[in-house]
Amino acid sequence: MSQGLQQSVEGLINQRVAPLDFLPNGNLAERLISLVLDGLPSDVPPAVAAPFTSCIQQLHNMDTGGVRIVVFGGGTGLSNIIGGDSRRLDWPQTAFAGLKEIFPDCHSIVCITDDGGSTGELLKDLPLIALGDLRHVLLSSIQLHRLRDAFDLDTAAARNLAAALHALFNYRFITRPEDGKQLFQDTGADPDAIPEKLQHFLQTLIAALFTDERLSITLDRPQCLGNLLLAAAIYRQVDPRSDSMELAASYHVVRTATIRGLADMCQAMGMHPHAVLPCTTTNARLLVRYTNGVQVTGEHKSSYCRRQYPVDRVIVEFFRQPFVQPEVIGLIKQADVLIFAPGSLYTSIIPIMQSGGIADAIRANRDSLKLLVANIWVQKGETDVARDAPERKFHVSDLIQAYHRNIPGGVNDLFSHVISLDLADIPGSVLQRYALEDKAPIYLDRKRVSALGFGSIAVPVFSREQLNRRRIIQHDPSALARSIQVLHGLWSSGLLKGNEAEGNLPEISDLPVGTRTEQDLPCLRYDAIVSHCRYLSVEQVSKSSRFDQRLEGKERNWLISRVIEILWNHPDILINHLHYIRGICLVDPASWRRCQQWDNVFSFYDPHDLRIKIRQDQTRDLKRFEMAFLVALGQSLLGNYARDKQLESIESAGE
Repeated sequence: MSQGLQQSVEGLINQRVAPLDFLPNGNLAERLISLVLDGLPSDVPPAVAAPFTSCIQQLHNMDTGGVRIVVFGGGTGLSNIIGGDSRRLDWPQTAFAGLKEIFPDCHSIVCITDDGGSTGELLKDLPLIALGDLRHVLLSSIQLHRLRDAFDLDTAAARNLAAALHALFNYRFITRPEDGKQLFQDTGADPDAIPEKLQHFLQTLIAALFTDERLSITLDRPQCLGNLLLAAAIYRQVDPRSDSMELAASYHVVRTATIRGLADMCQAMGMHPHAVLPCTTTNARLLVRYTNGVQVTGEHKSSYCRRQYPVDRVIVEFFRQPFVQPEVIGLIKQADVLIFAPGSLYTSIIPIMQSGGIADAIRANRDSLKLLVANIWVQKGETDVARDAPERKFHVSDLIQAYHRNIPGGVNDLFSHVISLDLADIPGSVLQRYALEDKAPIYLDRKRVSALGFGSIAVPVFSREQLNRRRIIQHDPSALARSIQVLHGLWSSGLLKGNEAEGNLPEISDLPVGTRTEQDLPCLRYDAIVSHCRYLSVEQVSKSSRFDQRLEGKERNWLISRVIEILWNHPDILINHLHYIRGICLVDPASWRRCQQWDNVFSFYDPHDLRIKIRQDQTRDLKRFEMAFLVALGQSLLGNYARDKQLESIESAGE
C-alpha cells in the first residue's frame, strides 16, 4: 500500500503542470490533508481530477489495523482526540469517532496530577492516584467493533450501550445515595442497554461502594460515579482486611492493584486491557513557579491563580520514588506513532514527561512518527503571557520552548512535526466574537518553529458541526484522526520529510527528575488536618457580652469544616504550621477594636491566648473568610513578635 501511495503522490507532483498546483498553498502534507478532509476543489478541471481521486482513495483505504498508536495527555484534550469529549451531553451521538476508530490499536498514557473537583474529594479518603482523567479517557476509548464483538451487538445496540455508560460514568451527586439500587436508577442509565455480563460487573462495583467500609466513606462527599467505579475496581484487587491507612504504606500493593483494576475495567467494557494507563502509579503533585518567584502547589490551585506573570517552571513532586509501569514503557517502544495530545500546557504533557523513563523511551524509539498537536486557544493562567515576550500571548514556538524548558533533556527527539489549526478557515466573525470574550488563538509562527527544528502542519482540524451549531471552535476528533492517517501514510512512504535545518533550541538547564516531597500522601494529610481541627475551640465575642461565648453544634461544625477545606486547598500549609493555634474567635463588628485606618485585614493572631481573631462579618463571604484566616495563620508562625504595638507620628521639619 505504501508503494502504491508513493506512486500516486508522485504522479501528482511530477507532471509539468502539477495537479497539486490547483490546491491551496501549503506543503505537501497540508495539501493532501485538505484534499482528504474537504474533497476536490470545485475549480479543478475534469482532466486532472482522476489523479486526485486515485490519491484520495489510496489515503482512505490505507490499512491502519496494525498501526500501533500511543497518545499522551490529560483529560479533556486527550479524550477528545481519542474518541470525543465524553463529558459532553451530546457525546453518545458521536461516541464512535476519533483515533480509536481509524487506529484500533490505540493506547492512552494519562497524567495523574489532578487534585481538584471530585478527584480531590476522592484523594481525601483513599491512597490512590488521581482517577478523574483516567475515567474521562476510559469512557472516550470504547470502540464500536470491540463492543459488537464482545457483546454480540449491532450498531444501534452499541450506541445505546455507549449512552448508558455515559450516564453512569458522568453521574454526580452531592448527598449520600440511599443504596446501590437507587444510585443506579438516579444515573438515568438504561439497564436494558447494558449486556448482562457487563451489568453484573458494574453492579458488583456499585454494591462495593456501600459494603466496603473503606469505600463507603467516600459517599459522604460530592462525587463522580465513574471515579468511584474505578476506585472499587482497584480495591477489588487488594486484601479486604487492609484499611486505607495500611494501603498508604503498602505502595507496591496499591500500584499493582491500580493496573489490574484498570485492566479489569477496560476488559469489562470490551477494550484492550491496556487501552488506558496512568503515566505513573506513584502519587504526585505539581509545583508551578512564576517568573516573579512565586510558587503555587497543586494543579487545582494553579488553575485559578491569576499571577499576571508567565509560568517559568513546572516541577512534579512525587510522594515516593516515581515508578512507571513496564506496560507503559513497552507500549512506547513498540509504537508506530507517538502523539502529544492538546490540553493544558503545564498540567497535561509536562508531568507525564517528568515521570521517570517515559521521555527517554520516546527518544529511544527512532522508527516512529512523533507528532505534537498544538492547542487552539490561549488558556488563562498558563498560555496567556509568553515567558520570553510578556507583552503578548503564546505562539506555537512558545509552546515548544515551554516543553523544552520543563522536560528533562528538552524536546530533542520527542516530536518532529507540529499539527496546528489553520486559522484561514475560521470565519473572521467567529474570531472576533472570541476576541470580545478575551480568547485568542495560539498563532502558528512557522519561521520560528522551523528555526527551532520542527516541521509545521496547519490544517482545518476543527469541528465544522460545532462551528455551525454552537459557533465554537474545537478539535474535531474525526478530522484530526484522518489528518494523522494521512501523515502516517506519507511517513511510511518516505514522503513526509522532517525539518532538515539544525534546530536552534536553547541550552537545557538542569531540571530535577523524580523530585520527592517529604509530606504525607493526600489522604494522610487530610486525616491529620481533621484530627487537629477537631480540638480547636470556637468562641464568639458579642456586643452584649463581656466574655467569650463558646460556639457549639451546627455553628461550630460549619466553621471548622470551612477551616478544614481552606487548609486542604493550600497544600503549602504544613501540619506543624497549626501547632501554635488553639482556637478561633469570631468578634462582633461592634466589639472590634483593631484600627483599620491603614488596611482592610479583619483578622489577627493573638499570641496571648493562641487564638485567631476574625471579625464576624467576614464569615458571610467564604473568600473573605479564607483570606482573613490565612493572614492570621501566617501571623501565628511569627509568634509573639512584638509585646507592645503602637503607631507613632513621624515628623521631619514640621511635616
